[in-house]
Amino acid sequence: MRPLYHPSLAEITVQGILYALSDPVRVRICVELAQADCAMNCSAFLPNGNVKVPKSTLSQHFKILREAGLIRSERQGVELKNSTRCQELKKKFGPLVATIIQAYKSEADASTR
Repeated sequence: MRPLYHPSLAEITVQGILYALSDPVRVRICVELAQADCAMNCSAFLPNGNVKVPKSTLSQHFKILREAGLIRSERQGVELKNSTRCQELKKKFGPLVATIIQAYKSEADASTR
């Protein structure tokens, strides 16, 4: 099996982060991973509320997040366990990622009222 690409902290760019977080599904994935106590596999995101995302599309979203440096994926048998890299990113970008995620949560809360 081909190894998964995870950019080093030096390779992660603001443009890559903004692109990865420009899709509401990817932001939702980041929010859920950030709130999780442990790494989660892709299948945990399949029943994605009212939005039904095909497994292949979901895999593509995870790939974009991983290649942007927002998440880390580790193989465990046939599954990939995903976790955020928020602590690493905070060292380089300060509160950028947390602020974007908080803004998304605020918008989502406002739209449900």
